[in-house]
Amino acid sequence: MSDIMKIIKEFPRECSCGRSHETAVGDIRIGRGLVHSVGEILRENGFPRKLLLVADRNTIKAAEGIEESLAGFEVERKIYDFIRVAEMHHVCELEKMIAGKDIGILSVGTGSVNDPCRLASARQKKKLCIFATAPSMDGFASDTSPIVLDGFKSSYAAKSPEVIIGDTKILASAPTELKSAGFGDMIAKYVGLVDWKISNILTGEVYCEKVASLTRSAVDELMKMAHLVTEKDEETAGKIFESLLKTGIAMSFMKNSRPASGSEHIVAHLIECVELRDGIIPNYHGHDVGVATLEMLKLYGEIAHGCKPRFTYENVDFDDVFEYYGNMRDDVYKANFPDNIVDGITPEMLDRSWDDIVGAIRSVPSYEECREAMVKAGCKITYSDIGKPRELIDNCIKYSPFMRRRLTLLRLRGMLGM
Repeated sequence: MSDIMKIIKEFPRECSCGRSHETAVGDIRIGRGLVHSVGEILRENGFPRKLLLVADRNTIKAAEGIEESLAGFEVERKIYDFIRVAEMHHVCELEKMIAGKDIGILSVGTGSVNDPCRLASARQKKKLCIFATAPSMDGFASDTSPIVLDGFKSSYAAKSPEVIIGDTKILASAPTELKSAGFGDMIAKYVGLVDWKISNILTGEVYCEKVASLTRSAVDELMKMAHLVTEKDEETAGKIFESLLKTGIAMSFMKNSRPASGSEHIVAHLIECVELRDGIIPNYHGHDVGVATLEMLKLYGEIAHGCKPRFTYENVDFDDVFEYYGNMRDDVYKANFPDNIVDGITPEMLDRSWDDIVGAIRSVPSYEECREAMVKAGCKITYSDIGKPRELIDNCIKYSPFMRRRLTLLRLRGMLGM
């Protein structure tokens, strides 16, 4: 049994936080040469004899030998040329291929390949196996799917895969930029944990210390391996993959992405939406998230170490917000009206809670510590590294807090007199 399966089996189902922590993940295999055993693993887990294999031209090449391992299965193939961002039309075409059939999905790749499969299999109630080809993101075990619809990126309730497989030889051989992207996506968890705790303090949003600790331990473990991230070492690749899986399991336990994402992810999602609107192919998600994470850690650090603010009520020019979002304005309106996430937060409440808010910010590593680790891991560090103009970054930091109905410290910036 893998260490992660042990965590799943031993994690308290009925918790003091009031949530029942369960996940659909039933089997996780991590080891060398597993690409040749995929068919056997699927049979052991009761997958149907019909399979839809979903990949793109790069991921199917990386998983050489996987199709040969599926002897005895009736395999349909959907091999995309290239997917950088998962869109709803990907989900719909996969649904059409599996609807009304006794069939399972084998998703070969990482986020942009996995996300449509996760949502399509949830909607059609089909079994899902993810075969990872790079340790590039933390969503392998997640039960949500970030999908773009009409230019707007939202997280949809989906399902966790029943089976996750990582061949350490393949993971270790993945391009270094994908490994670095995965590290950037993981460092973001520090910001996510701060935002989650602050929302709990101010709104009473459900917060689970046990789940938060699972995410925190996974990121802390990965921080220690920063200098090994780009190495083609199988043992390291396996450990990094395990760390990524832990945060996905944490999301699955909470049935939302709170344990793994905060303001930094929303900033990155808005960057992607704006670029898609302008006909630009976005970067790998983890690179944008990593840079956004450093921007947030710097800002949050300034808040925590500055003078106590003069608190005020939120005063937002939503006409200006809607003008920036353009064709995405309807989605933003729904996230903020008829009521919004800060309606119940008063200056007096912020004043009373300020020490706890500062404590939450200071509970995670600083901007300087995270930047140093990201440099060791070969991550993109600045907006110029990810090829973005400063104006785009500033605008996305300014307008992203209104993209989701989710409280973050960034959403409170106007209430802190900033």
